Amino acid sequence: MHKVKVGNLEVGAKNKLVLIAGPCVIESERMTLETAKRIKEITQRVGIGFIFKSSFDKANRLSLDSFRGPGLKKGLEVLAKVKKELKVPILSDIHCTRDIDKVKDVLDIIQIPAFLCRQTDIVVAAARTGKVINIKKGQFLAPWDILPIIKKVESTGNKKIIITERGVSFGYNNLVTDFRGLKIMQDFGYPVIYDATHSVQLPGGKGNCSGGQREFIAGLTRAAVAFGCDGLFLEVHPSPDKALCDGANMVALKDLEKLLMQVKKVGAAL
Repeated sequence: MHKVKVGNLEVGAKNKLVLIAGPCVIESERMTLETAKRIKEITQRVGIGFIFKSSFDKANRLSLDSFRGPGLKKGLEVLAKVKKELKVPILSDIHCTRDIDKVKDVLDIIQIPAFLCRQTDIVVAAARTGKVINIKKGQFLAPWDILPIIKKVESTGNKKIIITERGVSFGYNNLVTDFRGLKIMQDFGYPVIYDATHSVQLPGGKGNCSGGQREFIAGLTRAAVAFGCDGLFLEVHPSPDKALCDGANMVALKDLEKLLMQVKKVGAAL
């Protein structure tokens, strides 16, 4: 398996588990910085590598009235501040090719959202930056369908690829996790991250927005580490019930350390 270097971290092979975590979307500069700082402190105590994530624009919301974030310019300013002050790698998602030149100097990892993972122009243009590319596997795809997308990134000469599993559509407004997919995708030669928070999302489950089943996050997270994922993706918020986006499927910041201690023990048992 390819090792993917992100800052001082190496993702994949037999390296330590890594955590990609942060609020779904940038709600304010202060909240973003404080949350990132507390997650960093927790991961340092637990001994897990940390990559901060948050979105500057959630362009794929179901409703026109949904909160999208501060936008590209202000959002990148906030992410750049997190990177400078906390010295952590930064991940965020893009939604169109014109964003790429503007984000590449701030982001360490450019994320291709699940709904856009088959959009060739976006995937190829992002790959040409030479940055690490995180492909969120669409909930409408089988695990083996990720291989042609990997080939699109590789066509540019870029082999800095991470795949993230985020659940599979199971009827209307529901997702399930097929853990076999982690192994199938790892066999393509790149690290596979498990996104436990989006895997418990109920897409469109509230009519004009998504719902979620937060109570299943911990169990699925432990199971994914037991199965052998290379890292975890967790959306984390100080007060999920007050979050402006995806609160129903986010981990409360106060619960994060306990969960990470559990997965460390699971990993050690292997």
